[in-house]
Amino acid sequence: MNDFLRVEDVVKDYPSGETTLRVLKGITLAVDPAKITAIVGPSGAGKSTLLHILGFLDRPTSGDVIYRGQRLSALNRIQQAKTRNEHFGFVFQMYHLLPELTAHENTLLPLMIRHSTGQWLTRRGAFHQKARALLERLGLKERLHHLPSQLSGGERQRVAIARALIGDPDIVFCDEPTGNLDAATSQDIQKLILELSKETGKTFLIVTHDPSVAGMAHRQLRLVDGHFVDER
Repeated sequence: MNDFLRVEDVVKDYPSGETTLRVLKGITLAVDPAKITAIVGPSGAGKSTLLHILGFLDRPTSGDVIYRGQRLSALNRIQQAKTRNEHFGFVFQMYHLLPELTAHENTLLPLMIRHSTGQWLTRRGAFHQKARALLERLGLKERLHHLPSQLSGGERQRVAIARALIGDPDIVFCDEPTGNLDAATSQDIQKLILELSKETGKTFLIVTHDPSVAGMAHRQLRLVDGHFVDER
């Protein structure tokens, strides 16, 4: 089993009234580097929960996550956040862009968080140029200074992808990245992810209900009732 990113016997419970709901039931998985992996399955199967645990956004009830030999269970919250910021990127169905910031400013956020004030001021010009180049690559050359409310759904998702990539992450986690888009825009985003995977060699882990999104992945896993039941 590779030591890039994996989960070992992960269980996740949530309290539900006087009982406990077990969402993940002993998941073991190794994520392939430089590939697109898709996790599919019905609503409530635990897909997003697993993605959040893999991305250090949540902790399992039992079991562990290992990223390049580093165990999630051994990290405090500050170390966990630092790993997320430096090595992971995230794209969500609802974009989660800050409404008061432009496309350009939203893209820069991970770098602003990562660096001290002195580091930011020293390298600000290079960071701004990197953000501009990335947004232009994603087809947003004329939209850099637009607020999210002035962008279409597809444009917002492209900004979210730019934000996920700006910090040069090892892994990009995508939670239903086309779930809020029309069919034509969804196809555009799928094509973009596939192109970025080939161009950058980044690892993409995608949770999706969309068979066409899953179909572009190098590896497809089906999660049902907290277990993997099929792989393609």
